[in-house]
Amino acid sequence: MINAIAIDDEPLALDVIISLCEKHPGINLQKTFTKPSEALKHLRKFPADLIFCDIHMPAMTGINLVKSLEQNTMVIFTTAFSEYAAASYELNAIDYLLKPINQKRFGQAVAKAQDYLDYINKKEKTRDQSIFIRADFTLVKIPLADIHYIEGLADYLRIYIKDRKTIIVRMSMKDMMDKLPSSYFIRVHRSFIIPLLKIEGVRGATIFLAGQEIPIGKTYSEEFFNHYTT
Repeated sequence: MINAIAIDDEPLALDVIISLCEKHPGINLQKTFTKPSEALKHLRKFPADLIFCDIHMPAMTGINLVKSLEQNTMVIFTTAFSEYAAASYELNAIDYLLKPINQKRFGQAVAKAQDYLDYINKKEKTRDQSIFIRADFTLVKIPLADIHYIEGLADYLRIYIKDRKTIIVRMSMKDMMDKLPSSYFIRVHRSFIIPLLKIEGVRGATIFLAGQEIPIGKTYSEEFFNHYTT
């Protein structure tokens, strides 16, 4: 469930947002505001997951309101003016809804917010998890979130880690995959295991992450794209 607030200087526009939220099972609209300053005060005490925010408001524009936020909060802009779209995306808005807003388009925007929230939660869970690897007769603790990627070399593996020296271990790729959570890591080539959350981009059969280009093997292509597109 996404906890949200809505901000619009027009009460009738807020009524529309209330109605749209009531018909969507994934949204808990906690409060509405006609004054941006009151919304900002509320958010300082009661942070929300998501803000539905009008852009063209007399006291403070929605753009300036988002710039004033003290927390990283998801934002969906709601406006009758299409010319603000570029500015909204520069602020990493989740979506930009043009009034009048229909239920289908509203649902698409909320789905984007839910996907992003799931991504952040998954990232936070990964940050707190670690694996232990025996290397050079020592048991080494490696936080999962610090692993850039793993490269297989015959009977050895190279584990590339953030801000640390590369660790070389005698282990098979299969044994390594058994140690890693399958929801976060995937084998994309006979010689490479990568964390899904570190992918910066994909072009053709090449994955870009951590400043490297990782090939996608034909044997692993279907499984990778099934994970990457869901």
